[in-house]
Amino acid sequence: MKKVIKIDGMGCEHCVKSVKNALGELSGVEVLEVKIGEATIEIPEDYDFSVIVEALDDAGYEVI
Repeated sequence: MKKVIKIDGMGCEHCVKSVKNALGELSGVEVLEVKIGEATIEIPEDYDFSVIVEALDDAGYEVI
């Protein structure tokens, strides 16, 4: 399932890299694109989205 995540707190290319790394470490998540303010990922239909929210929170970003 393709999903676009809106992310607050991303303001530069360093932020893009941090978000890409945080998402890339999650099993079952395929990172398709990350740009300032959002990320596009591919996840299984039954994936627990709270895992993604927590990983981004740990990296210093907020899902909006």
